[in-house]
Formats: sequence, C-alpha cells, structure tokens
Amino acid sequence: MSLESLNPPVRARAEEPALVAAARSLRQAAQAASDGIEQQRRLPDPLLERLHEARLFRMLLPRSVDGLETDPITFFRVIEQIAGGDASVAWCLCQAGGCAMAAAYLDAPIADRIFGQDPRSVLAWGPGPKVKAIVTDGGYRVSGAWSFASGGRHATWLGAHCPIYRADGSPLTDADGRRVERTMLVPAGAVQWTDIWDTVGLRGTASDQFALNDHFVPADHSITRDFEKECREPGTLYRMSANTCYQVGFAGVALGIARAALDDFIELARNKVPRGQRSPLRDNAVVQSTVARAEAGVRAGRALLLQSLAEIWDEVGQPGGRLTMDQRIIVRMASTHAIHQAREAVDAVYNAAGATAIFGSHPLQRRFRDIHTVTQQLQGRLSHFETVGAWMLGADADLAFV
Repeated sequence: MSLESLNPPVRARAEEPALVAAARSLRQAAQAASDGIEQQRRLPDPLLERLHEARLFRMLLPRSVDGLETDPITFFRVIEQIAGGDASVAWCLCQAGGCAMAAAYLDAPIADRIFGQDPRSVLAWGPGPKVKAIVTDGGYRVSGAWSFASGGRHATWLGAHCPIYRADGSPLTDADGRRVERTMLVPAGAVQWTDIWDTVGLRGTASDQFALNDHFVPADHSITRDFEKECREPGTLYRMSANTCYQVGFAGVALGIARAALDDFIELARNKVPRGQRSPLRDNAVVQSTVARAEAGVRAGRALLLQSLAEIWDEVGQPGGRLTMDQRIIVRMASTHAIHQAREAVDAVYNAAGATAIFGSHPLQRRFRDIHTVTQQLQGRLSHFETVGAWMLGADADLAFV
C-alpha cells in the first residue's frame, strides 16, 4: 500500500506534484543511508546534496529570496514521504522549513543575504533557558547556550532566541508589561558546539547544543516570532505561523513513520511463521484485527489533519483572511491526534511482529525508536489536548504552543 493511495485531492500549483515526486524518489536514498545516519548521527553529504538539488530545504522560503513558498499540505506530503525512508532526514527538513519562514520577517536585503544569495542556506535553532541579549549600539550582545538545534550541524545560520535586557541589566518589556524576546541570527561559524545528542531515536538529527559568549548581533539580524508583528511578505503562507507549519510537518514525520512501519509489518506477516505455529502471521485473526485497526487509526488521523488544513488554507487565503485562534486550535488538535494515532499503530505492529522486531537488522526497531522520540518532543505532548479542551469549553487555556 503506497502513501499516494492515501492522498486526498487538494488544489495544488504546477510545481507541487514535482516536489512530492522528488520526495518519493529521495525516500529510497534516505532509507539506503539510514544505517549510516544512525551510526554517524549526521545526514551524509551525498544525501544533503540531493536534498539541496531538489530544493527541499526551501519549501517554506519566500519566492522573493528564491524560495518555493509552497503550501502546508504539500509541505506535509513531502515530509511524510521522506519520513518513510528515514525519520531523521524528514525531521531536519521540517525544522529547517519552519526556520526558513524567518525570511518573511527580515528586512529584504538581510533576507537576501542570508537566504537568497546562498542556494544551500539552512537556518536551525533551538531553545535556551538561561540566555540573554543585552541592548547595545546598533544591536545586541548575546550570551548563552541553546539545545535541541535539529539539523544544526549542517546549517549555515543559527537562531538564538533570547529575552532582551537593557544595558543596566533590567529586562525590557513591551507596553503591556510582557518580556520582549527576539531571535538572533548568527553565522554557524560563530558558535561553539557541544555534542549532547545520545538518544533513543531520531539520532541523525544531531540536535546538539551551541553557545555564544558576548557575541554582537546587528539589530537587523533579529526577528520576533510573533509572526503578525513584523511580517513583510504578502503571501498566504505567511499569514500562517511557523508554529502551525511545524505542527503539520512533525505530524507528517509521525505519519510517515507509521505508514512505513505498517508496510514493513505486512511484508513480514506474509512470510513469518512464529515458533510453534504452522501458519504465517497473516492467517492469525488477532494479527488481522490489529493491522486493520492500526490502518484505520493512521488513515483517520491523517484525514482529519489534511481536511482541516485544506479548509483553513482556503479561508486564510481569502482577501483579508488571517489565521484565527480557533483555526490554530484545530491544527494543534489534529496534529497532536495524528502523532498519537501514528504511535499507536507503530506500537501495535511492533508488538505483533514478535522477536523479529527487536533486532537492529529489521526496520521496525528503528521505526519504534523514532516514533517514541517524536512523541517525547514538544509537538507530541498529550497536554496539548488539555489546551484544546479548555479552549472549547471557554476555560483558561495555555496558548503558548498553539
């Protein structure tokens, strides 16, 4: 069963089918490189070169800086395809895609310098709890360490998100009394790396820690992640938040893993005869039911996300359209649901596969480790359902990650 058989009809521009086709082709290359990716905890240079040639790092980059400015549904489909080959590759592409939307918030000459003049430019970033940027003439002095910088080892620029302090050390606040925060963009060569990425899954993302010490960042090399404040791009994509695109893309990673795991198991079940039995797994009624329920869960989670996203994309694209909080809540609900439907499917077929799935030589063990790393990340938090439910019921809702 192929991914394409599950894709609903969605209105697309001329270049979009080519993007999905390129991803389908590169899926095989990603899968072929997966053992090396696991061992080296890096994406190999030949694969990176092919990803750049296909321009997959530029999917959410504005056309004004030679980006593709594609829609979130196509972005999802590309990420999903690549995740079927190797989840770490897909995760890096998704992270870079959301980061590339920063170009829409930069002054045009700076956006062109960072993204437009270098066709292999990649921006990566991660959180940093004990960091600061101090206001100085022409910019900021930035110090701290930032971790979970997925894809940072092959990035050309890095984003250091900071609370802003005045020169006297007092925190800078806005008119409503909220702390002012900005993301500082620095060349990758300016940071010091620490290897921290010894993980269960998604090992190839190399989501390491980088540090800066009193590093000067010009004011025009900083952005706010409040996408409605400084956005200069008129396209529909930039009426969506990067956070929303992250949710969609990382759900694509999870669903791509699940689709591949189901396909792996179906191939296994047709031939494996468990010890002490006479028939292959496929003839077992419990296995048959397990596969059907897992398939239904993955399809349902995927369909909810894509149907919701298609409706929202059309609404936001109308004259004067903008992304509402209700729409953001729907995407958060659907993406989190899809991630956990994917996890349940992988768990089901991993258990049904028996001892075969525990060996490094079988792809199911890697799918299992990767999906359980996805669900441990921010996008997979079950607490997102609490946020959605609180919003639906009119109660106080924590909207920090919506």
